[in-house]
Amino acid sequence: MTPAERRAGVSLASIFALRMLGLFLILPVFSVHAKTLPGGDDLTLVGLALGAYGLTQALFQIPYGIASDLFGRKRVIALGLLLFAFGSFVAAAAPDIYWVLIGRVLQGAGAISAAVTALAADLTREEHRTKVMAMIGSSIGLVFAFSLVGAPLLYGVIGMAGLFALTGILALGAIVLLYKAVPEPPPVSGHDKLPLRRVLLDADLLRLNFGIFSLHLIQMAMFVVVPHALVRGGGLPAAEHWKVYLPAVLLSFAVMVPAIISAERGGKMRPIFCAAVALLAIVQLSLAGFGEGLWPVAIGLLAFFVAFNVLEATLPSLVSRTAPPSAKGAALGVYNTTQALGLFCGAALGGALAQHFGDNAVFVVCAGLALVWLGVAASMNFPPRRRPQAVHT
Repeated sequence: MTPAERRAGVSLASIFALRMLGLFLILPVFSVHAKTLPGGDDLTLVGLALGAYGLTQALFQIPYGIASDLFGRKRVIALGLLLFAFGSFVAAAAPDIYWVLIGRVLQGAGAISAAVTALAADLTREEHRTKVMAMIGSSIGLVFAFSLVGAPLLYGVIGMAGLFALTGILALGAIVLLYKAVPEPPPVSGHDKLPLRRVLLDADLLRLNFGIFSLHLIQMAMFVVVPHALVRGGGLPAAEHWKVYLPAVLLSFAVMVPAIISAERGGKMRPIFCAAVALLAIVQLSLAGFGEGLWPVAIGLLAFFVAFNVLEATLPSLVSRTAPPSAKGAALGVYNTTQALGLFCGAALGGALAQHFGDNAVFVVCAGLALVWLGVAASMNFPPRRRPQAVHT
């Protein structure tokens, strides 16, 4: 990687991390705090307040992606971060659950994921693109692990209003980082754009979009019940769950890096991608059959994070390679829309299955979905590696 590519990867991963940190810090403590707000005793409203972010993300990813193709990546990213920060400050000042809901809707409207990943693709050559996507994916995993540890501590010091305000401040800081650290991208490729219908109906992109939907549905569904398994079967209090999550995330990176290098340099993208999807199914089946006890859950989480991080890094890279250059932002917008829908559907499905059929039903259904995805992945056309190309600096 050139210095410009490394700088692009680190700075864009940091922008993602700053934004995701604000979101993840809220998740472990919001349901507890909501009970202190007027209207917060209505669990439906609490669920809507948490899930509204994902729904508005799904609505705005495609428009943001198309806009980034037309008007430039940085402008669209900055606009999205400003809107996200505004929503954070609205939620910080919320007098009741309804204003928190409005703030979360505004946060989700700052849907910059497609534009950021498109910018990462613009600034890197194909042979290094998965590495940069891995940086972004790894930063999300690290921030998630940190939030599990830090959220209860910060909540005790600055409260929920402080957490929302911190979220807004971090988003504003990400704008500064965007213009100070991220290299300038090449100019947009013009206004001769492919119809969105062709992006939506492209068979290879559909397979990749189904993959990211499945990955995040499985993630959210299993994390509805994994905390219960750690408490009930592992005897680990909720405040100490980070002792399992953090080592699992960190160790998974040590396995993910050589896997991605082998996929990129060794031309083994297809077998490694399919192996990661198969590992997802194995993890879900093992948790369904052997999920009682601390060590089975801990080992299952380590294997899950290995598969998750490999797929989280390779999927957007494959989308950026498969999409036509003039519609890269639009394609990544569709991709991130299906990702957000997967998050929302996973949380809803996981809760419904656990309530009516028990925790094991969640793992069994997730295993079935992973096996369907494995069949889809086996029929994918993996774009061949192109010859090394110069990168815009």
